[in-house]
Amino acid sequence: GLSAGRVQSVAVRLIVDREREIKEFQTGNTYKAKATFHSGKEDFPAELKDALKDDKESKKLLELSKSATFTIDSIDQKPGKRNAGPPFTTSSLQQEAARRLGFSVKQTMTLAQRLYESGHITYMRTDSTVMSQLAIKAAGDYITKTYGQQYANSTQYQTKNQNAQQAHEAIRPTHFDRLEAGQEAGQKKLYKLIWQRALASQMSPANTDRTEVVISSSKDPRKFVAKGEMLKFDGFLKVYGGGKDDVILPKLEQGQKLDLKRLEAAQTFSKPSARYSEAALVKKLEELGIGRPSTYAPTISTIQTRGYIEKGDLEGQVRQVQRLVLEKGKITESVEDETYGADRNKLLPTPMADVTTDFLVKNFPSIVDYEFTAKVEEDFDDIADGKVKWVTMLSAFYKDFHPLIKKSDKISRDESMQSRKLGTDPKTKQPIVVRYGRFGPMIQRGETESEDKPDFAPLPEGVDMDDLTLDQALEMLKLPRTVGKTAEGQDMVANIGRFGPYIKVDIPLGEAEIEAIKNNPAIKKKTVVKSIFVSIKPLDPFRITHDEALKLYKDKLKKEAERHIAQFDSGIKILNGQYGPYVTDGAKNAKIPKDKDPKKLTEAQAKKILDAAPAKGRGRRFPRRKTKA
Repeated sequence: GLSAGRVQSVAVRLIVDREREIKEFQTGNTYKAKATFHSGKEDFPAELKDALKDDKESKKLLELSKSATFTIDSIDQKPGKRNAGPPFTTSSLQQEAARRLGFSVKQTMTLAQRLYESGHITYMRTDSTVMSQLAIKAAGDYITKTYGQQYANSTQYQTKNQNAQQAHEAIRPTHFDRLEAGQEAGQKKLYKLIWQRALASQMSPANTDRTEVVISSSKDPRKFVAKGEMLKFDGFLKVYGGGKDDVILPKLEQGQKLDLKRLEAAQTFSKPSARYSEAALVKKLEELGIGRPSTYAPTISTIQTRGYIEKGDLEGQVRQVQRLVLEKGKITESVEDETYGADRNKLLPTPMADVTTDFLVKNFPSIVDYEFTAKVEEDFDDIADGKVKWVTMLSAFYKDFHPLIKKSDKISRDESMQSRKLGTDPKTKQPIVVRYGRFGPMIQRGETESEDKPDFAPLPEGVDMDDLTLDQALEMLKLPRTVGKTAEGQDMVANIGRFGPYIKVDIPLGEAEIEAIKNNPAIKKKTVVKSIFVSIKPLDPFRITHDEALKLYKDKLKKEAERHIAQFDSGIKILNGQYGPYVTDGAKNAKIPKDKDPKKLTEAQAKKILDAAPAKGRGRRFPRRKTKA
């Protein structure tokens, strides 16, 4: 019952593949040396061009540098130029709004839609960087009038993407002399970004002086390099800044002797590719030629809504980093803690994404292939241009696709759920497997088709399906665990569910409640007990004590008592809810009108309110499963 859209599936695959690449990445480490040199009255930084293999090589460099003489070998100065970027397309706006403003893709498109509807910007779904001549002239006039002629540089950008439809202009303000627009803060920030980028695209480049100084040591053949850049003319940076910080070097001469003030060799670790943010995923899809400007936001939103991808933060881990420092002729060594692997607002695959991607790659490899998905975009363009008939294109597609559909009928349920046998329970002699279920990965003990109902347990926190061992599974299958009894003699049972660890207590119903249930056709499940579930986060269900469980249970009963206003023999209740008092019969809820006092309602009045309320609608067929990143 899962969806597998052409662009959605590829987007999910990109995120799944990247996460696996990160997981399999083998971290290496080297040492990086940074020096501070002194010239005249000023200090300036430099780095050793080559990495150092280990702490022994690093210590040797520092020992040699104690008595070494440092000389400037060469000074290379070149004039540099930094050009403005083109005005925004849909994808570049989404990326820049994420980088500069912290907006999600969906948020950016919603705000841009409001600005467009109000007449402040041109159409926001476009893959073109072209601006009309009228707009170019208006921008040039504003730049000349405001900043001076030297800042004006009228430019018509050409769209590099060969598949671009270019049905609309680039995203730009409709009036360049309107410096602010939008009804609320988000719209105003986005408009300013669009205005700055469009105006900057018609401004002169920024001019810089780039300097590179090579420094040699009398005791070691390796070179130090100092780099600096000085801004001579700000050009477009006047409007659209965000350039690198200038490193200003002092006046230096070739052959000049330098004093070494400080030399540090620190352990550095190689890093895997970064996880995708929403903006980074948009950029990757655009690079691959997959999707259209109008599809990026809904695609990213859909794969999150349907539970394939979650946007979240990852806590980093701590590792030790060795640092050696030479200062004032003395070498000191230290080991410091460094946090690595922390991520914020990144797209993370859920287990459902892993299972679905593996299923599609194995059984429909041509459909989730990146090149195929991009080629379909080209085929659509050819159809639109009249070069190819749509019937011909679809016939060619189904010729290869239909056999894959027929072949997939033979796939077993265990295979599609990535069922993997871990071993046998030494006590019950039943098989133990890990597989993907309706609500995510789970451990199963026993056969699904047998007369005895299998036992189920969730995976341990932080453990993937592929990494789960038999010992870990056996430990999790010790749940549910009876912690003790309540004062009334009911068992308190600890377990882990979809929403975390909990205790459950089954309370017998009174005669009136049982009779009300029997006589109410809307209640399908007839029972003589009521189950009370109590969250025990952050306590461990394996270790929670009787006293801890009893306290949490009593607190829950107290809250439940405060929630109940009244209960009638028919089973109808008046309760306090999150959104105010309401009437319920267990199957249907109805809000109590504000002019009615819930404490004074009679049974007849409550039933009348309930009968007048609309029938309960169907919920989501596939509820989103929450997983910890």
